[in-house]
Amino acid sequence: MLVGVPKEIKNHEYRVGLTPASVRELTSRGHQVIVQKNAGTAIGLSDEQYVAAGASLVDTAKEIFDRAQMIVKVKEPQPQECAMLREGQILYTYLHLAPDPQQTAALVKSGATCIAYETITGPGGGLPLLAPMSEVAGRMSIQAGAAHLEKSKGGMGLLLGGVPGVEAGHVVIIGAGVVGANALQIAVGIGARVTVLDKNVDRLRQLDLVFGNRISTLYSNAHTVEESVLSADLVVGGVLVPGAAAPKLVTRDMISRMRQGAVVVDVAIDQGGCFETSHATTHAEPTYIVDGVVHYCVANMPGAVARTSTFALNNATIGHAVALADKGWRQALKDNPHLKNGLNVCQGKVSYEAVAHDLGYEYVPADYFLQ
Repeated sequence: MLVGVPKEIKNHEYRVGLTPASVRELTSRGHQVIVQKNAGTAIGLSDEQYVAAGASLVDTAKEIFDRAQMIVKVKEPQPQECAMLREGQILYTYLHLAPDPQQTAALVKSGATCIAYETITGPGGGLPLLAPMSEVAGRMSIQAGAAHLEKSKGGMGLLLGGVPGVEAGHVVIIGAGVVGANALQIAVGIGARVTVLDKNVDRLRQLDLVFGNRISTLYSNAHTVEESVLSADLVVGGVLVPGAAAPKLVTRDMISRMRQGAVVVDVAIDQGGCFETSHATTHAEPTYIVDGVVHYCVANMPGAVARTSTFALNNATIGHAVALADKGWRQALKDNPHLKNGLNVCQGKVSYEAVAHDLGYEYVPADYFLQ
């Protein structure tokens, strides 16, 4: 198979779909890989490294899209990229379609076979291709929140860890999944007071066993969310419903009653966000203020640490990329029900139920295309 890797063009996005090591995995199995020049140079992956791994370099993204049978990316295709996709071509990347009707319509129109990293499941449950980026984003959420609590960044001028004789800041983490657990590690590590909320009591029990009296755990409902948010200096939203739009757990009214100069970090923004006041921002302009509360809602947070993120992502994605190249998408999906869960759009139809439901499309199950 001819696999193509275009340079990412989203604002401040420096990650790359395949590392030279991943390219080597494919070329050693007889596949061809074409990589756009300078696709990885911003994170220290030189064109020479790609050539040494067996790739060929091309000048433009158009040549990648024109020639490649499978496109491997990191972020969802931007409008000009969607326009270059064609019927029968495989797109393998993050999509996050539920809150993005424009992208969904463009992919449906393209006729391409679109496989989303974020809905591929794992044998032990969970979302293994989303997990590494959730780990990065969870850890970054505390870093970003702490920075924006500084007065010069719009915050109240608070040091999250406090100092002797001065109370530490209060971090509230909504969602105890991969994002929440990683945010929790960093928040506890810098000495903040931490409250974590989730509906899964077993998960809260696990965290309590690990962190003990260094954290507070609360069952998540409208009352506990409101009480916690109103007492918080930093709120991290890490709620996920796989493939679907994130639930709006923090209302506009709650935001209006928060402390002036508090910070909210919405890690769920790729799926529409879990604060009613959230809208996606970029690394160039990461924050805005609503009712005196600083909102950090960058839609590609891991892009800020693009080298770490690229290697972590490739560790998770390369196995399925090899299967798709070796077998073709139909056989690969037939052989692996977890990979089959990644099929979101195919031949002009929406094949992921939550996306179809949220955006008003007819749902056509993946099995329909595998007969």
